[in-house]
Amino acid sequence: MLITGLFHVAIKTNDLTATTLFYTEVLGLKLIHRPDFGFPGAWIAVPTPVGEAIVHVYAGGPALGEGGTTPVGTGAIDHISLTAVGWDDCLMRLKANGDDWREAIVPGTSLWQIFVYDPSGVLLEITFDGRAEGRATPDVSDARRYQAGVSFFKQKAG
Repeated sequence: MLITGLFHVAIKTNDLTATTLFYTEVLGLKLIHRPDFGFPGAWIAVPTPVGEAIVHVYAGGPALGEGGTTPVGTGAIDHISLTAVGWDDCLMRLKANGDDWREAIVPGTSLWQIFVYDPSGVLLEITFDGRAEGRATPDVSDARRYQAGVSFFKQKAG
């Protein structure tokens, strides 16, 4: 057997509209056709060099926990990592959307990271190869420095 890539990640949400808009409008991913499974949801494509990985977002019925709402956060999954180009554009989009974020520079590498939560509390690591950014390495302030295991998620009023 050979694992060749990531096919999809599934995210449960209490707010399908906000979550879909975050991935499409803020992160710039593409909404694609989703079959009718009999409950609300969206499929969002993540382009890769060999095709598309998909973020499945679903709400209602199967997304609901015992209390009638969807749990918030990532549970046992710590985060989802996406690769990207356009560090400055990413920060501009997050700021414009009112999102909080944290940053990190991976020691001894050219990798720069932005950590942000989606509206359902799923932690995303957006990883950039600094060699492709055409700018100096970001100066990460202590206030914005990412600390593994320390949550900075604050659910937006909806």
